[in-house]
Amino acid sequence: MTEHTNCTFCDLIHGAAEVSICHEDADSIAFMDIQPVNNGHVLVVPREHYESLLDVPPQIGLHLFKVTMQLANAVRHVTGSDDMNIVVNNGAAAGQDEPHYHVHIIPRRAGDGFDIPLPFDGSAMPDRTVLDAYAAQIIAALRDPMRVEVPTGASAPAEVASRTPDSASAGSPPRSIAAKNVGPAKNRVAP
Repeated sequence: MTEHTNCTFCDLIHGAAEVSICHEDADSIAFMDIQPVNNGHVLVVPREHYESLLDVPPQIGLHLFKVTMQLANAVRHVTGSDDMNIVVNNGAAAGQDEPHYHVHIIPRRAGDGFDIPLPFDGSAMPDRTVLDAYAAQIIAALRDPMRVEVPTGASAPAEVASRTPDSASAGSPPRSIAAKNVGPAKNRVAP
């Protein structure tokens, strides 16, 4: 987290220009997009500068999504549009045009001309083994066999290993527990 001198959103948050705010709290601010897809297009932005989704602390990310869900319902009510896109463009290749993480709430209307074409016509459905291989790699990336979360007050890995969820005190943080290997999803159908 750092302040950036060339960040339009940091400037807006600090009052350097006009902005039409529709929500603010200690951690987030939401305002109307000045180049909206449709009226009611809102941007939800963390007050602190985080360039990408990967920089946002988990607790801030959860808060931003909670705010997004609340605002989406209000946008739906105000615009009369039940359809909407919730979009995060993370990185230049994904279309991020401001170097400050933000979430778009875009109310949609039939024939509005905006499109995020998914499934993408330019891609073919991969072989199931390719999908299974990526799923397995993602599962492996989520696991870190060397990581041990040491509860507050624990002094050695042996103490952590001897604790079970039933014996852990209510105030202690959870320890890592290996997830079951569920294997490839052979019976699932790809969209």
